[in-house]
Amino acid sequence: MQTPSPQTPSAIDSLPTAALLPWWRVGVMWLVVGGLGVVVIASFALLATAVRHADSVDPHGVTATRAAVPTSPTSPAMQARNHSATPAR
Repeated sequence: MQTPSPQTPSAIDSLPTAALLPWWRVGVMWLVVGGLGVVVIASFALLATAVRHADSVDPHGVTATRAAVPTSPTSPAMQARNHSATPAR
């Protein structure tokens, strides 16, 4: 194999100038990294909101924000019966 002489242009000289730019100067790279960064920040914000505003649950599985329902073994069945007997508005 023949070695290139100093006057022969090397492969790096024939590359476009965009290939010689550092990675942080390429605009498309910032679109990719910026998009992923926005997704990561949004997921942390969603996690913080979910933890801060979580509904508390009592031992019977009813959320504390709902109206108090008498707890007995037949409560769910009675609630369903009463709901189905309510006329439609």
